[in-house]
Amino acid sequence: MDFLEANETQIVIAGFAIAIAAFYLINSRKPKGCLDPEKFRDFKLVKRTQLSHNVAKFKFALPTPTSVFGLAIGQHISCRGKDSQGEEVIKPYTPTTVDTDLGYFELVIKMYPQGRMSHHFREMKEGDYLSVKGPKGRFKYRFGDVRAYGMLAGGSGITPMFQPPERWTGGVGFVTKEMIKEHLPEPAFDIKILRCGPPPMNKAMAGHLEALGYDPETLFQF
Repeated sequence: MDFLEANETQIVIAGFAIAIAAFYLINSRKPKGCLDPEKFRDFKLVKRTQLSHNVAKFKFALPTPTSVFGLAIGQHISCRGKDSQGEEVIKPYTPTTVDTDLGYFELVIKMYPQGRMSHHFREMKEGDYLSVKGPKGRFKYRFGDVRAYGMLAGGSGITPMFQPPERWTGGVGFVTKEMIKEHLPEPAFDIKILRCGPPPMNKAMAGHLEALGYDPETLFQF
């Protein structure tokens, strides 16, 4: 009897050890992201595509064709450049690519005439480098956390809404309380409403959502 109990104990310990080894083996094979939250890293611009007179798509190469950028869904990066006076400027941006896009990341940038970082992107040519730091952001996306996302976005706030792959609805810039009621999911704890846009829009949307009965715990503002 003692022999059987000893064997059972050994089997349990061996199984536990195998499980731990498998866990570390699997995690050691996860590709490491190219971002650093503490310091800027340079990425080469390999393709610039003009989309309109003041909007362009910038494609930056990662170190290898299989490299992962390392930006979680809903997070953003800080980009560093120089304005028209040669002074350093840092501004947050959200890529339009995700970590399943290996070997590169892309930014779609609208370049405003007086924008300080806009000047830097306007001057960028293929072969130039962009300094990037990240990831940054309070939003933590976890698959299956909620049944659906409702999204209210305007202006540059539309970009962060491109990334979450779970089912979502909404995503318009000028929104009334009636539009929210018509297009977004009914207030519930298994949905989450995301909003991002100009301050006046965010303030108005917060009031509309509260009036429609959305719980503050289900709301998130980028």
